[in-house]
Amino acid sequence: MTNSSTFADRRGLWVFVLGVLAVTAGVVLHMPMFLMGRMTHYRLVGMPMGADMYIGMAAIVLGVGIAAYGLLPKNVAEQIAASQDIVVSPPEDAPLTRSHWVLLLVLVVALIIDVMKPASLGFTIPGMSSEYAAPKSTVSLVPFFALIGTVFGSIVWGAIADIYGRKASILLSAVMFVGTSICGAMPSLAWNVGMCFMMGAAAGGMLPVTYALLAEMMPSRHRGWSLVLVGGLGAVGGYFAASGFSALLQPLFGWRILWLLNLPTGLTLVLLGGLIPESAKFLLARGRREEARRVMERFGSSARRTRHAEAAALARGPTVALTGRAFVGKLLALSLAALCYGLINFGLLLWLPADLVSRGQSMAVTSKLLAESALIAFPTVFIVAFAYSRWSSKWSVVGAIAVTLAGLLGVLRLEFAGQGSPVLPVALLIVGTNALIAMLLPYAAESFPLRIRGRTTGTVAACSKAGGMLAQLLAVLGLVPPLALVSLIIMVPTAASLLLVAWLGKETRGRDLRDLDPDGHTFAATGI
Repeated sequence: MTNSSTFADRRGLWVFVLGVLAVTAGVVLHMPMFLMGRMTHYRLVGMPMGADMYIGMAAIVLGVGIAAYGLLPKNVAEQIAASQDIVVSPPEDAPLTRSHWVLLLVLVVALIIDVMKPASLGFTIPGMSSEYAAPKSTVSLVPFFALIGTVFGSIVWGAIADIYGRKASILLSAVMFVGTSICGAMPSLAWNVGMCFMMGAAAGGMLPVTYALLAEMMPSRHRGWSLVLVGGLGAVGGYFAASGFSALLQPLFGWRILWLLNLPTGLTLVLLGGLIPESAKFLLARGRREEARRVMERFGSSARRTRHAEAAALARGPTVALTGRAFVGKLLALSLAALCYGLINFGLLLWLPADLVSRGQSMAVTSKLLAESALIAFPTVFIVAFAYSRWSSKWSVVGAIAVTLAGLLGVLRLEFAGQGSPVLPVALLIVGTNALIAMLLPYAAESFPLRIRGRTTGTVAACSKAGGMLAQLLAVLGLVPPLALVSLIIMVPTAASLLLVAWLGKETRGRDLRDLDPDGHTFAATGI
């Protein structure tokens, strides 16, 4: 299932396996409730919950705790302190090996599974609203709490990744995904809201952990396109998987099946963990030098230990604050672009299926149309990755914003015309937003000095979630305007971000990031 480098010892591996089995058993105990609804097209509203379901929920909570304990390394405080002086550098111009390609493929699959979870919400809301006889404002609590969960998860998962390691945090996230499967058997809306928060918390930190792994493992000259490609394929693939499964399975099993898919996909992610390498820095800090050496040998990385005093000085950085129009303008531009992504991805695209259903389209036809849109968007991810790494990082971001703007215009036209296929405008939106989010965090990381890189990139990432939370808060309050007006409103900050990035953005392709860092420092290092 997974190699031993993730665990402090063999006992930890078996404890983790025990936790996974407990979570899986807890989910299986909910299956009889789901099967009871087969005579009513799997409508379970109002059905009493049996003792087996409560036992199953307890097993899931206990199993997640056991799995987390199995992944927990020994002597955490000392090891975190030791890791502060260790720097692991990827190779500069080395060719890609089989290990690199396997890592890329596995992380793409992991992100598809990760993105598919929140993307499925748009296809479950119409069914939830119908079964629970609840207004859209009430049902919108489900994606709203999912987004709150992603914000919570983004913060918590950063700490978890530092304590548990990159790979272990992905495994723990997968175990939590498995547990959220039980939402498909819950007879009340309140349980769906709670499980959605848990799903969001599990999903929140997957993308930063993925980027951290790639940045350490990929040769420098391949880093740009690989980050964009993995992020883009994961985003488009996740949306395509959600819409495709909805089109295939909802007519047969209802909306609940999209939640139950968390069981096989979560277990798949656990099994794929065996192909994900652990961070060499994590292993070195824990004294597992031989395992770290093997990982670095596979990926061509090298490690060095900085002198403690100089490392501390580097961390403090100079006291002169970065100010000026260019700095503020860049941060505003990228934050606006991220805000628009959140409004579209967690607002407009989640509301669109219900809007099409209200116009007389069946859920199966709607899902098929959106799946076709995602399929059209799929090959463009490769073009985006190529353009970012070989043409221009700045103008690729500008192009993605422009395509998103064109998609908003298409939705606006569709709403005013009242007829026509949504495939092209939705495809433009999916292409534009997924290309944008795939490039936005790498570009933000390359656009700001080391001293503030974490804070500025975190601000941009937070804005992508804030846009979604704002959109869903409007839905909860019952203040969602018609989609034509929604498109018009989102177009304003989108156009502003396009102009600001074109004006103030810096070209980062092919440049040493130290050239873009006015606060750059050099410091001595010794071999590990």
